[in-house]
Amino acid sequence: MTTAPRPDILRAPLIVEFPFTRSLGPVQSAFLTGLRNKVTLGVRTPTGKVLVPPVEYDPDTAEELRDLVEVGATGTVTTWAWNHEPRRGQPLDTPFAWVLVKLDGADTALLHALDVPGPEAVRTGQRVRVRWAAEREGVITDIACFEPDDSTTEPAQAAPHQGEFGDMVTGIVTPARLDYEYSPGGAQTRYINALADRRTVGERCPSCRKVYVPPRGACPTCGVATTEQVEVGPAGTVTTYCIVNIKAKNLDIEVPYVYAHIALDGADLALHGRIAGIPYDQVRMGLRVEPVWTEGGRYPDHYRPTGEPDADYDTYKELI
Repeated sequence: MTTAPRPDILRAPLIVEFPFTRSLGPVQSAFLTGLRNKVTLGVRTPTGKVLVPPVEYDPDTAEELRDLVEVGATGTVTTWAWNHEPRRGQPLDTPFAWVLVKLDGADTALLHALDVPGPEAVRTGQRVRVRWAAEREGVITDIACFEPDDSTTEPAQAAPHQGEFGDMVTGIVTPARLDYEYSPGGAQTRYINALADRRTVGERCPSCRKVYVPPRGACPTCGVATTEQVEVGPAGTVTTYCIVNIKAKNLDIEVPYVYAHIALDGADLALHGRIAGIPYDQVRMGLRVEPVWTEGGRYPDHYRPTGEPDADYDTYKELI
């Protein structure tokens, strides 16, 4: 048992990314189909207000809205903010202005990018026009961006939408992505570093004397910091388990296989791990197991039976 030294805290960049798929109602379907055809649609409320982008229900009365109207491809900047460092997936890869643009004939503003050389080239009240993408597929980026409009053309008024578009856009797939840096904190940094040396280290609460593995830095029961390190295991006891019948992506393991909660000897909290080296239908509560490490692995690849007699239920019943 030792008092934990201060480690260099681990940090790792992580990315969560997945495609988000959604279906469209009749109003959004018409709006995105219109963009694909270089037409910007809004919806008129019973009070005569034109909303762009259109919504399916009146924000004031919750009444269903279906009166589609066409608005202009030019408009006026109502407010703006300069983006000096564009991020991945944003409309432009050079510095640009985020602008709210009230298109001619609309009563609300649309958020998009304005392509100008610098912040001195954008202002509230500035006239702008849509720059359409060269290839359009029925998404908001069919408007590539806005650009300054120096013409003296009279602003258009909203006009009833006449006719129908063919091959309506009925759904969209949007990539969702979150980039962040994760730090496990001091307690789990010590735990991870110990695993690299093929040791499992927990921390003991100075009040209730429970040993937590993995350590949390504080006792969840007593609410006090844990600093005393305790090496546990390497063997342990299966307290409960589940049989997995669905193959996980990027995990080269044949189904079915078993994941279990394992109470390592000396620990007062069970951790989870995969059980191998035994037929899946022979895994049981009380089974004694030990870790199996692979060459260069930073944590046990799986746990296998030790060959010892099963643990008595009373020795692990509080850890289920």
